[in-house]
Amino acid sequence: MPDLPEDAPGNAEDTRGTGEPAIRGGAVPETDAERRRRRAQFLRDLAEARALRARVQPRRAKAARLRHVLRMRTFRW
Repeated sequence: MPDLPEDAPGNAEDTRGTGEPAIRGGAVPETDAERRRRRAQFLRDLAEARALRARVQPRRAKAARLRHVLRMRTFRW
């Protein structure tokens, strides 16, 4: 099998600024800042997806909101 060119997909240098996850070997550990940045992006995307679902399924979102309120009301501190 021939060697892959340097600009092949999965090369960590090519994906640094694009937001795409790089395929990492064991040699380069992920820093805490990178992990926090990826986690923050994931949580933003998750919140956006939940907001979209609430807009397109208002009845289900309302029922989920009411269930959550009831759960919080019956929760004992």
